[in-house]
Amino acid sequence: MEELLSPEDARLVEGLRNGDEAAFRGVMREYGSAMLRVAQMYVSSRAVAEEVVQEAWLGVLKGIGRFEGRSSLKTWLFRIVANTAKTRGVREARSIPFSALGDDEDAVDPDRFLGPEERFPGHWAQPPEGRVLGAEAMHVIERAIERLPPAQRTVITLRDLHGLSAEEVRNALDLTETNQRVLLHRARAKVRSALEEYMR
Repeated sequence: MEELLSPEDARLVEGLRNGDEAAFRGVMREYGSAMLRVAQMYVSSRAVAEEVVQEAWLGVLKGIGRFEGRSSLKTWLFRIVANTAKTRGVREARSIPFSALGDDEDAVDPDRFLGPEERFPGHWAQPPEGRVLGAEAMHVIERAIERLPPAQRTVITLRDLHGLSAEEVRNALDLTETNQRVLLHRARAKVRSALEEYMR
C-alpha cells in the first residue's frame, strides 16, 4: 500500500527541488541525527558515518527531482542513507550483520505493550509501576539504548524516538517483517529491564 505524502513533506520536497536553503536546513535538522545513527549501523566509526551522511545528502539533492512521493520523505531519506552506508560498509569489509541480536533471555511479555488497535501500537502499555519518568530515568533509557547492538539500537531509535512505523523502518533498513519485529522486541526488552532495575 502506497503512503501519501503529507502536506509538510510536500512543502519540504518542493523547497528542496527549488534549492531553498531554509527547507534543506529544516530537513537536516529534523532527520540528520537519525540518519547518522542509521549510517553508524553499517560502518566502522562515527567519522565514516558522518561521511556517509554527507554522501547521502548529495544523493538526496541529486535525486529529489525523481522523488515521486510513494513513501514518506523520512522513509526515502533513511533508505538513501542506509543504501549509501551499506555500500561503504561493504567497501570497508566491516558491515555489521543483523544477526547480532543477543539471546532470548531478555524476552518480555507482549501484553506489556499496546496492541495494534491502540493509539500507539507497540509502545509500552505504561511505565513500570505507573510512575512518571524524570530526567534521571530518561538518562537511564538513553544509556540502555546506547549499549544495544547496532541493529537493535537503530530500530528502536527509529521506531520509538523518531516515530517511524514498522513498515517505514522495514523499507528504510531493508528488513523483513520478522527481523524488524525481533530487533525491536529485544531492544525494548533490554531497555525495559534497565528501566525496571532503576525503578527498584
